[in-house]
Amino acid sequence: MDFDVAAPDPAGMVASLSSLGYSLPAAIADLVDNSVSAEAKNIDIDFTWDGQSSWIAVTDDGKGMTEPELVTAMTVAARGPSAERSATDLGRFGVGLKSASFSQCRKLTVATVRDGIWHIRTWDLGVVEHYKEWRLLRDPGGTTTALLRRVTGSMQHGTVVLWEQLSGYHNTAVASDDEKTQAQFYAEAERTEAHLSMVFARFLQPPARRRIRVRGSDLSPWDPFLSTHPSVQRIPWEPLPLGSESVRVEPFVLPTAQRLSEAEYESAAGPRGWLGQQGFYVYRRDRLILAGDWLGIRGLRREEKYNLARIAVDIPAEADADWGVDVRKASVVPPVSLRRHLERIAKHTREMAARSARQRGQVVSRAHGDPLKFAWNVKRQDGRILLRINRKHPLVKAALHGQGGSPDVVRSMIRLLEETVPVTALRMLHETDTVDDPEPFGGPGPATLETVSIARQVYEALLGQGRSPEDAREVLSSMPPFDEQQGFWNS
Repeated sequence: MDFDVAAPDPAGMVASLSSLGYSLPAAIADLVDNSVSAEAKNIDIDFTWDGQSSWIAVTDDGKGMTEPELVTAMTVAARGPSAERSATDLGRFGVGLKSASFSQCRKLTVATVRDGIWHIRTWDLGVVEHYKEWRLLRDPGGTTTALLRRVTGSMQHGTVVLWEQLSGYHNTAVASDDEKTQAQFYAEAERTEAHLSMVFARFLQPPARRRIRVRGSDLSPWDPFLSTHPSVQRIPWEPLPLGSESVRVEPFVLPTAQRLSEAEYESAAGPRGWLGQQGFYVYRRDRLILAGDWLGIRGLRREEKYNLARIAVDIPAEADADWGVDVRKASVVPPVSLRRHLERIAKHTREMAARSARQRGQVVSRAHGDPLKFAWNVKRQDGRILLRINRKHPLVKAALHGQGGSPDVVRSMIRLLEETVPVTALRMLHETDTVDDPEPFGGPGPATLETVSIARQVYEALLGQGRSPEDAREVLSSMPPFDEQQGFWNS
């Protein structure tokens, strides 16, 4: 056999793993996956601000690891997706710890203890890039050792994952007394709380009942289906066969705003608001993989009249390859054999949701949603329908204040208003229906150059109004019509 060994360059591999598109909440969720797999009952996430030296740690009281197990855990892709895993293992590719960590920091330390015996290993990307070798350090250095002592206390079993040299903070001029950047840092902690409450909701409830804390505060599970509310409509669930396994699909139609208290309504809107949370919720071993998405099924798009439609889909771990679960556990592609069944169930659920919403004559997401999302406000007042440009939208705000002299901003604002006339919201109030609604920028699909240009103006406007780059991208990726465009912000 004649061959060449083409081993990847470590620096290039690090760059690739760092560029998989993790958000900070999604990266931390990957670490929590490992804690759940280790049968931890208590998981703590610490965010500590110290300027350039800020750090994040995830600590659990799981079973810990032996030294060989730790080295395997720190090795990139030590186990492939076909490797045998325990019933509690939420991983698949064997790169989650490393890819999630490298996307957020340049120094990753894992300290683990079993039966009182500690083992520590560190990835310092500066060392990897300098020596062009995967040098897994046994000694993390004095500063890291001091931080570990601070976090671990008297643990006898469990694991600590420590992130230092955080992306966006390390190697910048940020000082520990920079209040604006500090506020952004802790805002990320709040976003992480909301994300983990949604992703691990089933683990926070009986009988699993794990305890997850962020900055010392216990997380409460977020139930997207309001499954215990007396007014929720539960449509009988269906088992869909997939090879030797089956997929469980259970649709829900949520109560209208009139049947919820103000607190219930605001909570049910979820992290992305009512419009962003409608659709399928895909679970794998009770871990939420995808929240609020119509799975790219042709003809199914987000509209206000379907805000009450949410559908739980439970896929067996053995079938996740059939669903195209990606490394980040952030996207899925349903198998071809199930798509017509999912489309049928979705259309029925959407019809029931629209009927329920029409009966109340409400456009709830625009009346109570995030003012950053919609370029138009639509509401019924004193028996009349009012249509107003949303002065709080970042692009409109930029055109009116400070940046209004820029022709690019004004042109982008005008095109956005032209493309997002709220036809569906108006029709919903009139209780009519049709299939020929205009779709902003041509509808879901690859983003055009014009769309990218306008999105860039919105992004710059958000930055100019004090948002961090990551926060601005998060807002933009959930903002209609960009939330359904592919190829730039939410690809």
